[in-house]
Amino acid sequence: MDSMPDGGQEFQGSVPSGCTFWKMAQQGQVVTTRAKDHFNCPIGSYTHNVPLPADRGGELMGTLQLMTSIGYLKMEEVPEIFRLESTPGSVTYSPLGLAPANPSVVIFTGQPASIMLLVEAANRAGVLSNLPLLARPTCMALPAALKNGVVTSGACSGNRVYNDLPADEMYAVVPGDALEKVAAELATIVDAGAKLTEYHSIRKQQLTA
Repeated sequence: MDSMPDGGQEFQGSVPSGCTFWKMAQQGQVVTTRAKDHFNCPIGSYTHNVPLPADRGGELMGTLQLMTSIGYLKMEEVPEIFRLESTPGSVTYSPLGLAPANPSVVIFTGQPASIMLLVEAANRAGVLSNLPLLARPTCMALPAALKNGVVTSGACSGNRVYNDLPADEMYAVVPGDALEKVAAELATIVDAGAKLTEYHSIRKQQLTA
């Protein structure tokens, strides 16, 4: 948001990453943050277009140097990382049903089979991006979805640590203005998936010798 929402309660405390707020929302909390609440994660600050203060400005380069030195990232890949186009005045994280305003993006976690249903519904609705499965950093999935449509992310190591994301789960991120379109197609996709599972199961039995 451009400013604090009416009645919004500003976050008090400190977290190691911006994506930590995802887990807090998943647990049922409504958390409104300002730029300062994202400073502990230089990569997340970068993807959210949040400039670090002068006394912490070197942390981004320090983190990038660590990532490149261990072979995790190549410096020439940095310009390809998606970023918000402008610095938000505040960011609120909440369960979808408790959102104080229409959501900019909606983050789903789930096992690949479930995420695939969501992706197929997005494709049927015409709001699926043409981007491949996104790698690191996971937080770039938010600006990527805002710009391109529904995206998926395999979740980077940092995000998995900060959110205790199970090894067998991944993300799908849906732009808020595409959510109803995706939801409208889910029943069709789920029903079709069940019928196709039965179809392929029969073929498997018939054609296996």
